[in-house]
Amino acid sequence: MYGAIEAGGTKFVCAIGTSELEILERESFPTTTPVETMALVVEFFKKHQAQLESIGVGSFGPIDIHRDSKTYGYITSTPKLAWQNFDFIGSLKQHFELPIAWTTDVNAACFGEYVAGNGKGLSSVVYYTIGTGIGGGALQEGKFVEGFSHPEMGHMLVRNHPADDFTGSCPFHGNCLEGMAAGPAIEQRLGRKGQTLAEDDPFWEIEAEYIAQCAYNTTLMLSPDVIIFGGGVMKQQHLMMKVHQAFERLMKSYVKTPQLSEYIVTPALEDNAGTIGCLALAREAKLHS
Repeated sequence: MYGAIEAGGTKFVCAIGTSELEILERESFPTTTPVETMALVVEFFKKHQAQLESIGVGSFGPIDIHRDSKTYGYITSTPKLAWQNFDFIGSLKQHFELPIAWTTDVNAACFGEYVAGNGKGLSSVVYYTIGTGIGGGALQEGKFVEGFSHPEMGHMLVRNHPADDFTGSCPFHGNCLEGMAAGPAIEQRLGRKGQTLAEDDPFWEIEAEYIAQCAYNTTLMLSPDVIIFGGGVMKQQHLMMKVHQAFERLMKSYVKTPQLSEYIVTPALEDNAGTIGCLALAREAKLHS
């Protein structure tokens, strides 16, 4: 039996699942302080400790992913002050002497889609979540694309849509992708949440433009087999068609991609991508322990 921890900035989702990645039990807790939240995490897994073989963790970040680093397993320079420089893996190891896989929350979702969703059977998969923030993860031949750290693709710079004079909500970069297209940017710009807008609201053309710029940049940098967009903003079912149209306008047939209905898609696993990804990473960690 494997454990999954999807550690988000708003909530933690803990789950137990099988080697076939079937979710048997799941609970979620608000992300408050490390002391409060981790106590609930430990309590959840203690109930299953006798059967638990390993745990996969996908965490909000930035995080330290390098095993030879003194701060491996830490959440590092997060804007969530209570979690800055928190030893996440060390905290778990105090209670569970098990193999523990450690990556970003969006990498975990990417891995879930790679093993069981719209990336299954493909060699190169990119996943973005567009919600409270924007993050991206990429896999090549089953390995995460990373170097000195994990990618921060949600902060790529984008050009303003001609009808959009918003300067961006990102405190670091202003008009980066997250600053222009994440949920808080939509609300700050319009004074209301995106889910309250009608399908024919002209703003969705603007939003689609930024997501299409993301897909354009990703295509030219990585040439993946599929680009998957998840997160709360992408629950607007009408949005993907607008993204496809904007992507074609931007690309101008410069490169021939797979058919857009199979190339730029939403997650097959929907909201389960992160949890299933963490279970799959736990399975890998046990296999290589």
